[in-house]
Amino acid sequence: MKIMERGLIRAELIQRQEEGCDIEEISTRIKAALDEDVGGAELVTLYDELMELQIDESFSYVEPSTLGEIHKERPEMVRKLECNLSDEELFDRTHGAWLGRAAGCALGKPVEGWPKERIDKYLNHKNALPLDNYLPYDEKIIPRSLRSSTLGNIEFMDRDDDLDFPILGLIALEAKGHKLTPRAIANTWLHYMPYGLVYTAEDCAYRNFVQGIFPPDSASHRNPFREWIGAQIRADIFGYVAPAWPEKAAELAFYDASISHTKNGIYGEMFVAAMIAAAFVYDDIDDIVAAGLGEIPANCRLAECVKDTQAWCKAEADWEVTWQKISDHYGNYHGVHTINNAALVVMGLYYGSDDFEKGIIVTVRGGWDTDCTGATVGSILGARMGAKALPEKWVGVFNDRLKSAVRDHNDNRFSELAERTVAVAKTLAVEPEQAKSPIENATLTGAAGGIWELETGWGRQQLDFTKGIISFIDDDFGPYNITSSSYGHPELRFEFSVDKGGWDFEVSFEGKVSGEKLEGAYFPMDTPVAGNRIAKA
Repeated sequence: MKIMERGLIRAELIQRQEEGCDIEEISTRIKAALDEDVGGAELVTLYDELMELQIDESFSYVEPSTLGEIHKERPEMVRKLECNLSDEELFDRTHGAWLGRAAGCALGKPVEGWPKERIDKYLNHKNALPLDNYLPYDEKIIPRSLRSSTLGNIEFMDRDDDLDFPILGLIALEAKGHKLTPRAIANTWLHYMPYGLVYTAEDCAYRNFVQGIFPPDSASHRNPFREWIGAQIRADIFGYVAPAWPEKAAELAFYDASISHTKNGIYGEMFVAAMIAAAFVYDDIDDIVAAGLGEIPANCRLAECVKDTQAWCKAEADWEVTWQKISDHYGNYHGVHTINNAALVVMGLYYGSDDFEKGIIVTVRGGWDTDCTGATVGSILGARMGAKALPEKWVGVFNDRLKSAVRDHNDNRFSELAERTVAVAKTLAVEPEQAKSPIENATLTGAAGGIWELETGWGRQQLDFTKGIISFIDDDFGPYNITSSSYGHPELRFEFSVDKGGWDFEVSFEGKVSGEKLEGAYFPMDTPVAGNRIAKA
């Protein structure tokens, strides 16, 4: 019987090597085990051993996966910019970002995964070079299912995961605002997104959720795609709702990325979100890219790639010369990896700095994950220019319609999505008071944090970290043992199980502590929880 590890372990070998591990010895044993079709238990043991490898001392990068450690490694940068956009201008920029994302996505959708050589061969075959519009359709080469994203056949923006995820993020933000957490985003996926329409890292994370493995473990457990592009394509909504505030955009993007990605997979989403936030106020591409670099570790592989690409773009007038350098230096990564595709995004921004059309065309013609990179460049340039400045031939064809696989959001209007996005942005623009009251000397090491009285959707409870128990006060249920707890300012997590007469109902809390107060939710069921500390440890 085929098991999960058998399908993933080869990809994990590549991932571990790219992370800086010496895999030479274990790779020989793994390949032998696969050739011999060993039993499941042996392969599971090998997979666990592979995951326990340490980063080699010769690895020169510093690549943490927690928000606090990422902040320590980022360069000095202005974290919040002055935004003087009127309400009308803010809506236009946000609307432009949504439309620009759709245009870039639709342009790249028919040739997703194609290498540059194949794309150019196809365009030559159709007499479409130089490309100046959507891709022409050829039923012998492009699947019929993609016809709705080709020249002369576009009546709306067809369903694509690159547009599903901004909607999912918007739903989560509307529900949680400043209280957004990784678990809240995971819960949104489970409620609104069909499992059959998520891929690679998202597929692995979703599988983990269903098995009861939630963030942050859901990002790494049997997930060799954790540095691929999946998180980077989810960044946009977090930039849209934090205009001129790169740090906030990157923080929100971290909460999203960390449910399915680690290291450069996380950085890719933070980098893009921060660039989008900056694009609302900056005009110069150097400034926009610098804002993105300012929110990720200075000495990571993604930052190195971005800086290399910047230098090549500035030195070369011909984008194809730059593309060749990107391919030579970073083409070793998989076609849907974060790092090489981020290079194409940066390339598209520089060569399209004065021309939206050139920006998305250059990016898509670069190949690899074309719908994703085209969408990201279109989004950033759209936020920078605004909807009114975008060429009608690129955005008018959608007729203000976006189809989606997101439950209850299958048929959307871009204008309404922009309105909802602006409403969230205005809510987030005012930082909550509790964020200004840090808790001191709060740690959770077994029994810690004191005693809390909680008001929940399930009645009043007493949470006692000194004894490691929780009791239902009004119903006299419990006490139930807290099975795990962790605190990393300001995020608090703990878990307990309720005996339901022969089976345990497992409950997880995820929220934030501010001084003598906590606020968050129980999962499953997304039940609100608020509490006050009544005794310190």
